[in-house]
Amino acid sequence: MSNNQLLDKLDGLVSRFEEVSLLVTDPSVIADQQRYVKLSREYKELEDVLAARKEYIQCLQGIDEARQMLLEDDPEMKEMAREELAECERRQPELEEKIKLLLIPKDPEDARNAVLEIRGGTGGDEAALFAGDLFKMYQRYCESKGWQVSVQSFSEGAVGGFKEIVCMVTGENVYGTLKYESGVHRVQRVPATETQGRVHTSAATVAVLPEADEFEVHINEGEIKWDTFRSSGAGGQNVNKVESGVRLRYMWKNPNTGVTDEILIECTETRDQPKNKERALSRLRSYIYDKEHQKYVDDIASRRKTLVSTGDRSAKIRTYNYPQGRITDHRINYTIYNLAAFMNGDIQDCIDHLIIAENAERMKESEL
Repeated sequence: MSNNQLLDKLDGLVSRFEEVSLLVTDPSVIADQQRYVKLSREYKELEDVLAARKEYIQCLQGIDEARQMLLEDDPEMKEMAREELAECERRQPELEEKIKLLLIPKDPEDARNAVLEIRGGTGGDEAALFAGDLFKMYQRYCESKGWQVSVQSFSEGAVGGFKEIVCMVTGENVYGTLKYESGVHRVQRVPATETQGRVHTSAATVAVLPEADEFEVHINEGEIKWDTFRSSGAGGQNVNKVESGVRLRYMWKNPNTGVTDEILIECTETRDQPKNKERALSRLRSYIYDKEHQKYVDDIASRRKTLVSTGDRSAKIRTYNYPQGRITDHRINYTIYNLAAFMNGDIQDCIDHLIIAENAERMKESEL
């Protein structure tokens, strides 16, 4: 894409930014929460693009001015012009790449918080242990990002780990980062339960769902059936004597399939029953939102050549090989040999490679 084409594309966004700037201050728009949130996100995105446009124009002007200065007779002026020209020409391709990335249509879900679900798959007790290891890995990664992780429900394995654990992750751009982790994670290692020292293959599934806002999902709360029960585990006498745990049942018709399903959600996160009810409702909204938007996700996936961020939770995405200390992400043929650090939460490099691969694919689709 030539400079003029890129600038033309950017110039076309100026009037839209001015329009959105007025709309987000309009009382009628503010009263419509769904529209206001959507426009606020668009405003932030356009603001970032136009800031990069301003920087890019200054760079192009710097190149023109430096070339004019090179025509001067003054040696000192020429030297200054050469330095300025070299710096601007170095920055120009960097700014162009930055702008192209900003112009890629963003997934509107990316800025959301996320529900992270990890379940032991094939492999019995060892699968539950591996699910526990994955949870610790994500917990440490989230800590490094400054994100908050709150466990909403869990079922422990017989020898440790988790048969299933569900948590809410809150912070900046959580879903846009963690969505790449959805899928089947396979582990190859000698299980703690193995007496012969043989390497076994087990698996755990990870699902990352965008958190839904209240106004995006219609739930008839009068049709929810609530049960309460006593929580188990650590927490003192109160946990065992008070029915603080909640369980909701909700019959929901999937608009994509026409099938009516019973949704069952438990929450024992806090000792406060109303708070557990609130969090169970939040999970119900996220579950329904995810299912209703699955057709949208599938349509995007079918148009892409890569398997990056398709949302296909049945796809084997990564192998953790303990004897070789190796991690392989099968979507992008990414292999590294720092398994100990990776399992300690050092997963950003892998996620960065996945983001680059997806952005390259989306650039092709956008003809940038």
